[in-house]
Amino acid sequence: MNTKKGILLLLILLASHTLWAAEPISKGDILTLDRSLQIALKDHPAIHAAQSGILQAESRIGQARSGYYPQVNLQSGYSRVGPAPTALRSDPYNYYSNALHLNQTLFDFGKTWTQVDISTLNRESARADFQDVLASVVFGVKEAYYAVVKARMSEKVAAETVIQFQQHYEIAKLFFETGKSSKIDVTSAEVNVSNARISLLSAQNGLRIARVTLNRAMGISQAPEYNIQEEFQMETEGISFQDALLLAYENRPELISTARKNEALEKGVLLNKKGYLPVLAGSASYGYAGDDTAMDRAWNVGLTLTFPLLSGLSTKYAVEEAQAGLDIARANEDALRQIIHLEVESAYLNRKEAFERIEAGRIMIRQAEETLELAQGRYRTGVGSSIEITDAMIKLNNAKMTYISAMSDFSVAQAFLEKAIGAKQ
Repeated sequence: MNTKKGILLLLILLASHTLWAAEPISKGDILTLDRSLQIALKDHPAIHAAQSGILQAESRIGQARSGYYPQVNLQSGYSRVGPAPTALRSDPYNYYSNALHLNQTLFDFGKTWTQVDISTLNRESARADFQDVLASVVFGVKEAYYAVVKARMSEKVAAETVIQFQQHYEIAKLFFETGKSSKIDVTSAEVNVSNARISLLSAQNGLRIARVTLNRAMGISQAPEYNIQEEFQMETEGISFQDALLLAYENRPELISTARKNEALEKGVLLNKKGYLPVLAGSASYGYAGDDTAMDRAWNVGLTLTFPLLSGLSTKYAVEEAQAGLDIARANEDALRQIIHLEVESAYLNRKEAFERIEAGRIMIRQAEETLELAQGRYRTGVGSSIEITDAMIKLNNAKMTYISAMSDFSVAQAFLEKAIGAKQ
């Protein structure tokens, strides 16, 4: 048992990617995705709960195995007895009794062995549940991390837009003072600067909220001000949908956990059917009893065969209940397979669509930059309008945001696809 626990703890440490090496966040740190994952795997309460679930299942195996071993009880008693009117003794006296009882199940038609099997399968299910929790935590951190990266990039775009509108405002003001443009151009440019600053404030608040969400995903309630490495997962190595689906059916920890639970339920039906069978047990005891004047010692050894003749049909109903539970579990497994199919297909299609938007976004940015450059040139030569520049700036801002959103969506879809196919964390 100790060896198995040692192996389990080692696997947990290896799966956690230097789990205990994660240092707390300090002010001004640059947080990477790998470090965010390390912090989550070390601190997230869901992981601690799942680890305790494995230890709990291990303990149930020990409880089931206790049926193989003898049960020893010590019984000791004391009574103060008053004399009855017809008793020979006229004074109250003390009465003592002490006995040691030994009971051992000799043969129970595999009931104990089946219970150990059920507990072992439940432990395997708990281990699969632990892997499922790991996968959920890892995906949650990745999703939150990419949201922070997106928010940080969006803040930069908003700040650049403020600068661009401010520069245009200064040019429009200068042109108005020299008589090259009208007052409406200055007013319009000033309004655009104000709107851009409001958008920047919104982007800054979005970044703060994204950081709070990342902290929660890492399993920490508070953290000092930190920066983040602006990186998206841009691996484009493809996998066919059918291969992804086969991997999901083979590796998803929920399916593994459900399969083990179903096996345990099948054995539960068998265990309940064994309620019709007898139990052979051995017993032995040694003790003494008596009053202040004399003690009588006694011992006994015997066998007991307990055969359930009539139980009010409780065994029959217990078997039916166990069988119904197994039927429900099998139906839930079929439903889970459908959910997994949907998740894999959705992740696969979302990843493909986001990748196509990335390519389109690059083209949009290049076209918007060229349009803005032409509009600014036309305005400086007096043949363009302020509205033309404003439209070009807005289009460039929208193109950059579209590109950032596409990269973020691709990264999240890739992370979700990895989770959907049950990739090892």
